[in-house]
Formats: sequence, C-alpha cells, structure tokens
Amino acid sequence: MKQYHKQTSLNHRRDDEMPVQSHTSAFSSRTQRTRSLYRSVNYVLKEQRLLFVLVGILIASTFFMLQPTLMKLGPVETNRLFPHSVNVGVGDHKQVYPNEYSSYASVGGATIRVPKGVRKQPLRIVVTGGAGFVGSHLVDKLLARGDNVIVIDNFFTGRKENVMHHFGNPKFELIRHDVVEPILLEVDQIYHLACPASPVHYKYNPVKTIKTNVMGTLNMLGLAKRIGARFLLTSTSEVYGDPLEHPQKETYWGNVNPIGVRSCYDEGKRTAETLTMDYHRGAGVEVRIARIFNTYGPRMSIDDGRVVSNFVAQVLRKQPLTVYGDGKQTRSFQYVSDLVDGLVALMEGEHVGPFNLGNPGEFTMLELAEVVKEVIDSGATIEFKPNTADDPHKRKPDITKAQELLYWEPKVSLKEGLPRMVTDFQKRLLNEE
Repeated sequence: MKQYHKQTSLNHRRDDEMPVQSHTSAFSSRTQRTRSLYRSVNYVLKEQRLLFVLVGILIASTFFMLQPTLMKLGPVETNRLFPHSVNVGVGDHKQVYPNEYSSYASVGGATIRVPKGVRKQPLRIVVTGGAGFVGSHLVDKLLARGDNVIVIDNFFTGRKENVMHHFGNPKFELIRHDVVEPILLEVDQIYHLACPASPVHYKYNPVKTIKTNVMGTLNMLGLAKRIGARFLLTSTSEVYGDPLEHPQKETYWGNVNPIGVRSCYDEGKRTAETLTMDYHRGAGVEVRIARIFNTYGPRMSIDDGRVVSNFVAQVLRKQPLTVYGDGKQTRSFQYVSDLVDGLVALMEGEHVGPFNLGNPGEFTMLELAEVVKEVIDSGATIEFKPNTADDPHKRKPDITKAQELLYWEPKVSLKEGLPRMVTDFQKRLLNEE
C-alpha cells in the first residue's frame, strides 16, 4: 500500500509539471519566429537588396501593363512595330511578338514563352513533288531549319538526284507515290507542289495532268482536313491565260482558253484553286494559295521546254537559240531561292491569298536571249520558229500584295542567278556525255 501511494504521488507531481513545460516550449517557439523574421528583414535591407526587389516588381508591372496593348494590335500593326517578329498561337488567337527578346510556341492550345536560344518543336512537313526542281530546293530549306520532311513523288518529272544528298538525314523521308491515289500521314503542314509544270511534260499526257491537279489536290485537301494540317497550294501564273490586264494582279480573273492544248494545266490549276477555297470555306481547312511566275535555277530539267532552260542548254550544246514568234512576248524570271522564301513566308503567315510570287522585272524573249549569250557565249546565234498555240503575249506579276502582307520580294537579279544555273547545267551535260 505504501509503495502504491508513493507511485500515485509521483504521477501527480509529473502531471503538475507538464503545463510548465508546454508554456516554456510555446514561448521558445515564438522567440525563434521573432528572431527568424528579424534575420529575414535584416537580409533584405542589407546591401540594398530591397532596391533590387522593388526594381523587379516595377519591371514585372510594366510588362503586364503593356501586354494588353500588344494583344489588341492586329498582325499588320504589330509587324510594323516589330519588323523582325514571329507569329504564334492557335486558331484565331495568334499574336505577334518581337523575337529579339525571346521566341514563342504553341503547346496544348496555349502560347508559351521560350527563352532565346531554345528552338521550337520541329514540324512534320510533307512536300508533294518534293523531288522536282522547286520542291527539292524547298526541302533543302525546311531541313536546314530543323524540320522533319516527307517527300512524296512519282518521279514523272522529279529526279532522285535532286534529294539524294539527304538520304543519310534521319529527318528526311522519301516515298514513291502518286498523289492521284490517297495516302495517310500524320503531319503539321502540307506543301502541295505535285504536277508537271512545263509545256513539254504536261502536254505529253494531258489527262494525267488534269487528274493530278484535281484528284491529287482533292486527296491532299482531304488529308489536311482529317489531320488538321495547314495546306499550301502552288498554283501558277497560267491561271491568267493570255492576260488582257498588265501587270497581273491577284484580283484579275484571267483570259483562258478552256479547250486549248494548254488547258489541262491552266484549267487544272484554276480548279485546284477552287477546291482549295471550297475546303477552306466549307470544311475550315487552313489553306494558302501561291501563284508562281516563271522560275529558274539549278536542278531544272534540261529539256523541259521552258525558255530559260532551253536557251541555256542550247548555248552549252553549241546550238542556235530557238525564239518562237517575233520574240517580243514578255516574261518575268525569278530565281528559285526567292520563290522558296516566298512559299515559306506564305505558309508561316496569316493570309490565305492568292499571292503572286514572281519577279516584276520584265524581259522580251530577245532580251533574254541576249542576256544568256552575254553570260555564256556571245557568239551564239538565234533561230526563229513559228509561235506555239495559246502562248501568252505578256506576263508580269504585280507583287504589291506580297510586299505589304508577307514582307517578301525577290532579291536575286537575272544576271546574278543565271551563272549559278549555267554551272549546274554544265556539270550535268558533262555527265550525260
């Protein structure tokens, strides 16, 4: 009993002591918090750190005050404020930001800021007719900027040699396929270039030409609709036919013979434009339309019947230059790199088009022949032959729309670009021999 009483007394003594310990612990905790707050304030005030904090708050406030103003600006006004800017965003909520400071990308439907030096996610791009003259140069540019490129070509006019230098590149794929037949792919953008473009080739099989323009365009538009890709159609200045307006603006509807020997190409491209706009208005497909004027440069088919390649090949082969008619019909010639820059600017821009992409510098056929002679062989002769059917008498683009909305214009003159083409033709003709 005595021992039990002692144990009970001891327990009461412990219970009496516990509140004192709790009170002491709480007091110690408050003292530590006070000291921690004092040290934090002292750290901020020491060496003017408070000044840096205030400056940071001021910069952040200025940014958030200016952001609504930038969001209200349209793309044209913003591009004028920031001429070296990038368009980013999704759907109708795209904005333009100056890329001197940082880049922007779309992720999950939202626009995010990417620090300068960090590249955006590479795009998956399909180029139909990518083994052709213009297509292969476009593929070069897209791969050089880091995108993944799939080339579709049936090699009717395209050549594997034009893209062979990319065969070891893991970002490059080549598919032998005719766009007249459907194909399933997962891509972000579609550059639709597939179609024979020279009179020699499209007159060789006119039914195939118009099927490529109609069925091929339908298939590629259907693909764009299914996967939500942006679609660019390369149309042609031939949609203007033998124009009654000079120079030709995009608003001109043309003067085309619907039953002539060139109509498989002319009317085929006009129908392709119609289909493209119908998919845009009716199915909401994001589309772009480019009307390409005469283009020249390396990798052109040597015997494709177009005037620049004809003249260059004939002079190199020591043959007379063939001028059809009186030689007073005019054309405008742009170098292929200028065209490729225009196509990319159109695809990456916010305007549907159509846009004329060409060089407004106008030459008669006789003037062109003299330039070719000057560059290659001044002793070359000229031979006149009867003019071909439905050959346009004048062709010159009005590129005001492309200059104002795409900030694009050609840079390479005929006398600059022609020697580069001549060098390429010399090598290829030497290999043929």
